[in-house]
Amino acid sequence: MPDEYLNVGRARDLKGKDRIIYRSFEILPGFLTWLTLGALFLGSRLFPVYIAFFIIIFDLYWLIKTVYLSVHLRVNWKKMRHYMNLDWQERLRNFKYDHIWQMIILPFYKESFDVVSTTLESLASANWNRRKMIVVLAYEERAGAEAEKIAQKAVLKYKEKFTHLLMVRHPKDLPGEMAGKGSNSAFAAEEARKEILDKNNIKYDDVLVSAFDIDTRVYPQYFLCLTWHFLTCEKPYRSSFQPVPVYNNNIWDAPAFSRVVSTSGTFWQMIEQERPEQLVTFSSHSMTFKSLYKLGYWQKNIVSEDSRIFWSSLLRFDGDYRVIPISYPVSMDANIGPSFWQTIKNVYKQQRRWAWGTSENAVYILFGFLKNKKISLKTKFQQVFIQFEGAWSAATNPLIIFFLGWLPLALGGEAFNKTILSYNLPRMTRDIMTLAMIGLIVSTIISMSLLPSRPPGKKKYKYLFMILQWILIPITIPIFGSIPNIDAQTRLMFGKYLGFWVTPKYRKK
Repeated sequence: MPDEYLNVGRARDLKGKDRIIYRSFEILPGFLTWLTLGALFLGSRLFPVYIAFFIIIFDLYWLIKTVYLSVHLRVNWKKMRHYMNLDWQERLRNFKYDHIWQMIILPFYKESFDVVSTTLESLASANWNRRKMIVVLAYEERAGAEAEKIAQKAVLKYKEKFTHLLMVRHPKDLPGEMAGKGSNSAFAAEEARKEILDKNNIKYDDVLVSAFDIDTRVYPQYFLCLTWHFLTCEKPYRSSFQPVPVYNNNIWDAPAFSRVVSTSGTFWQMIEQERPEQLVTFSSHSMTFKSLYKLGYWQKNIVSEDSRIFWSSLLRFDGDYRVIPISYPVSMDANIGPSFWQTIKNVYKQQRRWAWGTSENAVYILFGFLKNKKISLKTKFQQVFIQFEGAWSAATNPLIIFFLGWLPLALGGEAFNKTILSYNLPRMTRDIMTLAMIGLIVSTIISMSLLPSRPPGKKKYKYLFMILQWILIPITIPIFGSIPNIDAQTRLMFGKYLGFWVTPKYRKK
């Protein structure tokens, strides 16, 4: 079939020449990263003057980029606050939308009933006609009898609140599947199509599908805001809709480093909302069932299904697909484990999984663009550059900024260390980075405004820790940014493929 390349997960899924090409692409992200790091080490020994000038120029570039990103962050912050205060029902007053259905797919593994229940409570409290809401609770057979009991308990508790509440068991070890969110969501969507849409003669065109993580809580007007964007965008059936993930559910219980990593992820998504030309679907997102069905649902043999659904759509519809930023939040869990060290492991593994998805998708679109001749060269070049530059910068930039800038002094030898440049290099780097760190003031202000109310039992002085946590940035960015990206890219380079790792949803009682 001519569109078989849309479902490729990794090189071993292909044969012959295509397998060789795809495998060479899998090597590319890691190769570029290690080439950069190796060149900096070797260059600092052989050409310390040139590397010193490169570091100064790079630091200046980072300062400009920091200002640029901070402006986008502030703009989206103001827009998000404005959107949360709008009356979206009033904005929809002149639109006909009573034909629109909301389908929410909630795949889960071994999460507790508390996690499942709080998500369903948020859906039940949302400002939307629950008769026009389809909730699909998709549990994994491989999670054992406990997961089935939790699903049954949830259905028993909430069946009166939702006209359509479907419990779906995702069988284990289906051919061609990787155990994970993508395969579970795809199976659940097909079951919902057969059991609810077709049996009730619901048109696929009228259904908006929200693929949520099981910890995703919607704010009251989410579905109204989503519907408004669907009805007003230029090509609703060639669009996905992306909210802003805010990791607030348990933020008051998370350790400082986990809060910084989680909030940094929120900030990045807010920045991307202001750059729609490079926005892709992430975590919890929405699209029409019509497009989803035509595409064949989420890919079942990959780690990062949430962003892959966008790239598959872009290729399937010959470049005529986009992500619409809706600048409205959904609330999710910050990463917490039962102990401090387990939290560190969980945060690292989650960041590595996301890093794997970035590199995996960069390879996928590069191969897909070779196969699809209908997409313009401009789109191909732009998207390939954005994805590969993103993977490269995430792996290398924090190390260059915080550590490798000192290499010419350490490796340049006595002759270089006697120069005026060697004397000024650390001072110039320090001053430029100090200016760049002013962006932390913006981060602190915005993070405090996003905090939910202080829960009972939390002392007021905890607010001080929420402010001081941002001094951890020089530690969290390399450890939970560069290193997991290098880890993921190196594994991909050597064909040591990752499976899907489910982020545990631990909540303190």
